Amino acid sequence: MEIPSKYDPKLTEDKWYQYWLEKKFFRSTPDQRKPYTVVIPPPNVTGVLHMGHMLNNTIQDVLVRRARMQGKNACWVPGTDHASIATEARVVAKLASEGIKKTDLSRDEFLKHAWEWTHKHGGIILEQLKKLGASCDWDRTCFTMDDERSESVINVFVDLHKKGLIYRGVRMVNWDPQAQTAVSDEEVNYKEVKSKLYHIRYNIVGSDKYVVVATTRPETILGDTAICVHPEDERYQYLKGAKVYVPLIKREVPVIRDEYVDREFGTGVLKITPAHDLNDYELGQKYNLETIDIFNDNGTLNEKAQLFVGKDRFVVREEIVEAMKASGNIEKIEDYINKVGFSERTDAVIEPKLSMQWFLKMKTLSEPALENVMNDNIQLYPAKFKNTYRHWMENVKDWCISRQLWWGHRIPAYYINNSNDFVVANSDAEAVELARQKTGNASLTIENLKQDEDVLDTWFSSWLWPISVFDGIRNPDNEDIKYYYPTDDLVTAPEILFFWVARMIIAGYEYQKEPPFKNVYLTGIVRDKLGRKMSKSLGNSPDPLLLIEKYGADGVRVGMLLCSPAGNDLPFDEGLTEQGRNFGNKIWNAFRLVKSWQVDESIEQPEAAKSAIEWFDSLLNKTMAEVDDQFDKYRLSEALMQIYKLFWDEFSSWYLEMVKPAYQQPIDARTYVATVRFFEKLLKVLHPFMPFITEEIWHYLGERQNDESIMVSALPAKGSFDEKLIAQFDLVKEIVAAVRNIRQEKNLPIKEALELQLLADNDGTLAFSSVIKKLSNLSDVALVASKPEGAVSFLVKSTEYYVPLTGKIDVEEEIQKIEKELKYTQGFLESVLKKLSNERFVSGAPQQVLQNEQNKKADAEAKIKAMQERLAGLKG
Repeated sequence: MEIPSKYDPKLTEDKWYQYWLEKKFFRSTPDQRKPYTVVIPPPNVTGVLHMGHMLNNTIQDVLVRRARMQGKNACWVPGTDHASIATEARVVAKLASEGIKKTDLSRDEFLKHAWEWTHKHGGIILEQLKKLGASCDWDRTCFTMDDERSESVINVFVDLHKKGLIYRGVRMVNWDPQAQTAVSDEEVNYKEVKSKLYHIRYNIVGSDKYVVVATTRPETILGDTAICVHPEDERYQYLKGAKVYVPLIKREVPVIRDEYVDREFGTGVLKITPAHDLNDYELGQKYNLETIDIFNDNGTLNEKAQLFVGKDRFVVREEIVEAMKASGNIEKIEDYINKVGFSERTDAVIEPKLSMQWFLKMKTLSEPALENVMNDNIQLYPAKFKNTYRHWMENVKDWCISRQLWWGHRIPAYYINNSNDFVVANSDAEAVELARQKTGNASLTIENLKQDEDVLDTWFSSWLWPISVFDGIRNPDNEDIKYYYPTDDLVTAPEILFFWVARMIIAGYEYQKEPPFKNVYLTGIVRDKLGRKMSKSLGNSPDPLLLIEKYGADGVRVGMLLCSPAGNDLPFDEGLTEQGRNFGNKIWNAFRLVKSWQVDESIEQPEAAKSAIEWFDSLLNKTMAEVDDQFDKYRLSEALMQIYKLFWDEFSSWYLEMVKPAYQQPIDARTYVATVRFFEKLLKVLHPFMPFITEEIWHYLGERQNDESIMVSALPAKGSFDEKLIAQFDLVKEIVAAVRNIRQEKNLPIKEALELQLLADNDGTLAFSSVIKKLSNLSDVALVASKPEGAVSFLVKSTEYYVPLTGKIDVEEEIQKIEKELKYTQGFLESVLKKLSNERFVSGAPQQVLQNEQNKKADAEAKIKAMQERLAGLKG
């Protein structure tokens, strides 16, 4: 086969991916082999590939491909998440662009639009992952709202409700006025914002005095039902039993006393708005205060506010302050920085709101999940995240699992005859039967029941993912779940450690009595060169598909992994993907060089080639052992760098130079076979990182059958290695570099053979003289009885080497050059000695500074001695 002069990813990547699919190399079914299982963190069904996905899925593919080559039955399950809030928001926006409001549609009509949207846009991201080379078992693709997963979710809700772990109640929740749904505590991001602290006068009933309250939220004043002071605050003892007027609306509310109040904050007086603050709500419960909810679901004020009805909360904030200035209720306004909660999904400011919701009791349920991470039954990489995990799990709160949306798994609770009495069932038919039993009314039909309007939190389906993808909820003893579960490695982001990882562990122990995975690899955040998180809004995130188009998938994979240590942020620079592409070109060029050699079976193997093969075999085995160790520690970036250096620095720059035949001369068969064998081993070690170019070259390297592939071949077996031999070759490389340096300094042509002499072979490098001679173009490497005259010397470890230059250089010119350098170095030494003889400097300088000066002195003295000896040799 003719080998192209340049490697073109565009010509190979689609070709080989299609080949892998046709041959079903990604397909996995249970057999006698040891399984290796990974489930993909399901991306949003309507999402598109971004840099975070690229990093996460590259890491997964590296792990999966390597396991496959280790002889394991590798199964990587792909899929997507229905993403309730994000998808519903997109569908609502799409309908709005067509002049249709969600409120104008029935639930079924809206869901029809949502499914149409999902079928049109859903799965695009999975197709994009194929461009990256992801070796998922696409026949197993799942969707969190497909029939199997949906049934599993409903079964779990019914089961947990039967166990008394799911309950319904009015609680203070985090309300997203933009999405118009409750969100969990973990879906709230707190940011520092520049606010105002408003000092407001509340007039005391039956008095001409007033008390000042400081608040950042004057718009909630209309829902106040008390003010509160600390019982031991001497300033406010006179308020015992008093009442005050709520500004503007003159509602009389009591002054209560509670130790919750921070006497140092503001004026030491709190306004209590039980409907719109969690702590106020708890105080309201404690003191039986009235609860007045003044907000509509969209963040506008309702009739209970009495004023500003129908206006947005932030508009009201401005207007109510102006109104209170006019009424004399504003004492002063200060600049203030405080933390405000924002919805993770929509970035809207969260509104604490009393709402009837469904909750899951978490405390007892989560105990095994805490215990088994802390005792390392499940290992987090890096382990520093254990502390974060423990903090979350020790402070776990009941999970608000209901969402006021239509897109998602509808809560399987059915209300009887429009009352608050309900049954929870897996189906309409079961609900009717349970309702008949509950009411004693055998004539009840589905018409008498009304299913809850809310859907379940998206995480309530994805927490079952490692089980539900193998149908382990509906059929807990099926072949797949028994073979593939627990899965092996989960690769995900630290920011969903609690959202998703912890909850999957909880579900694993509840429904399989085992952890869902053995190891969790936590990736960092992909950032730009300025340290900013990559995002569409900042416009600092490159399009991954354009990167693949420009640099090839292998180049992008290598670029991503070269700077992505587990748990640390990835400072992405497009130059890294260019470096990845250049590495591919280096591999291709090395391959073309080897394949260009003519082989002669009759030639004896040169001694230099024999030594080189022994050395590289040892170095390759050592590197493979180190790479295995790095993989065991989930240091994929470091593992790649070791292979990268082995190929670029050792194989290409040294080994091939040691064995390549002279210009237009053939190579002996033994050396050629060994070189091809090394190349094949290197390709296999590289394949998990660079699947496309390794497959392409592997097919060129030898005769392959129609159903063969490097991806299903075995990783090279680790052999023994000789540390001493590797160390000696490091000295050989130093010797060669020193001789080459002398040639460069003295302008000696490479074609001119030199001699290398030494007085004693202290480090055993003479055994490799054939390699040194070849790489340095030496006529001889010889032991001599005395230092030769007119020679340049250099030291490698404990052996001094000499290169005789008599007749090869202008002696007078060389003497002048050395004398000039000697004079400079002596002057430098004099300045260092002056410093060290200065008592004030010596007594006042830090120890490290003194040590540096001592090092400078020793280096200068050694240089002076070598130059003086060199001059003596030249002058005879």
